[in-house]
Amino acid sequence: MRDQERYPSSRLVTAALVVAIMFTGAAPAATSSDSAKRSTPLTVTFETLVTGIDPNLSPIQGTDGNLYGGTAGGGLHGQGTLFKMTPAGTLTTLYSFCSQSGCPDGDDGAPEVLDSDGNFYGSTQGGGASGYGTVFKFTEKGTLTTLHSFDRKDGFVIKHLVQGNSGILYGTTSNGGKLSECNDSGCGTVFKITTAGTLTTLYDFCSKSDCDDGAVLYDALKQGPDGNYYGTTWGGGSADGGTVFKITPTGTLTTIYSFCLINYPFCSDGSNPIALVLGSDGNFYGTTASGGGNGEGSVYQITPSGTLTTIYSFCAQTACTDGATPRDGLTLGSDGNFYSTTYYGGTYNQGTLFQITSAGVLTTLHSFDGTDGRYPIQHLFQATNGIFYGVTDNSGSGGGTIFSLSVGLGPCVEAEPMSGKVGTKIIILGNKLKGTTSVMFNGTAAVFKVVSPTEITTTVPTGAATGPIEVKTPAGTLTSNVNFLVP
Repeated sequence: MRDQERYPSSRLVTAALVVAIMFTGAAPAATSSDSAKRSTPLTVTFETLVTGIDPNLSPIQGTDGNLYGGTAGGGLHGQGTLFKMTPAGTLTTLYSFCSQSGCPDGDDGAPEVLDSDGNFYGSTQGGGASGYGTVFKFTEKGTLTTLHSFDRKDGFVIKHLVQGNSGILYGTTSNGGKLSECNDSGCGTVFKITTAGTLTTLYDFCSKSDCDDGAVLYDALKQGPDGNYYGTTWGGGSADGGTVFKITPTGTLTTIYSFCLINYPFCSDGSNPIALVLGSDGNFYGTTASGGGNGEGSVYQITPSGTLTTIYSFCAQTACTDGATPRDGLTLGSDGNFYSTTYYGGTYNQGTLFQITSAGVLTTLHSFDGTDGRYPIQHLFQATNGIFYGVTDNSGSGGGTIFSLSVGLGPCVEAEPMSGKVGTKIIILGNKLKGTTSVMFNGTAAVFKVVSPTEITTTVPTGAATGPIEVKTPAGTLTSNVNFLVP
């Protein structure tokens, strides 16, 4: 089951035990009662949309305006599904994994990337030709094509994909690769794969003595303004608290920070980093699952050159009502603030939803109580309606939930991919796009075509620079939720 391990270490992270859980209807709405006091009132609406399906990643948006995701269990063969869900929570199963003898199509998978042709790319945690997972392509109509089957030597326990400027997909694995002192199954890899399925391993972790280069990856890479990719390792590094690294598209890796260097062995700078997100200021922001000032995890800022600043330490309030032990990274909202979850803590010690500014001001938005889900996992996804969507590991019914979180943000647009050189084909997702009169890349006009009320196709125009995309519609101007990167 994807990411169900509580605290992965540099020991072997085994592939997933899959539990067959059937779909049920949407649960009643629940409104948060624990929003922190602010100088400007913040209206927060939390709603459990679907329960009991064992979701493995937060859903992502398709060209039709619906959300697409995966489950670890259930389906016709008990090995997980791919589904479509309306923003209101109406769910349709599109594909059941393990549809062939031996599961060559994989099991426990989810869509992770939407490309400029409207296809999804994702990974499975098991199945495939060797049983170590796959990379696949998936259409909105439910057609799945397996692109690559992992064999352990090239990695296993795949940790999400991202699409680079050239259309090539980049990904990480928690385990596998070359054998090393980390464990007898390898300590994870960085790889690239073409949309036709040609995979190249770019880096094997724990290649240096004492795993000073890091070991066991927990999440996806993030592309920086310089065109390089940035990521984290859960363990390894010079103080064995994990690392932040930079890797070029051709595989040259540089460790830019090793955690647990401050006040060792108390790790006040954090330990076990999970994921990074690029802020609007050009710095990266991330979370750690442990360490920090109170030992229950932290939020930090790090520059591309490796200067780290801890901006918040969890469990700063009595009984950790502000949350404890984040299990995933931050999501940059269209308001410039970050949103995420903690796995523990909150009023009921079953996890929280929070907002945090780049200056470290944290607001608890919701505390899970079990009936609305518990132990939230995975990053939040902001759809173009301005609402965030996420998943929990468990619930009162035992199978997890999909939930929505509204903080009053208005509609926006989203570019896929989120970076590209001049001439790169881009699709822009949104709502009520009919009648659009202009598309601007940071002030530079682009030639475009309105395909549907939820999709525009365009190319990066000559003269474009990194910055927001603005789409002028009859209802007003929509701005991209994050800056578009022009390397």
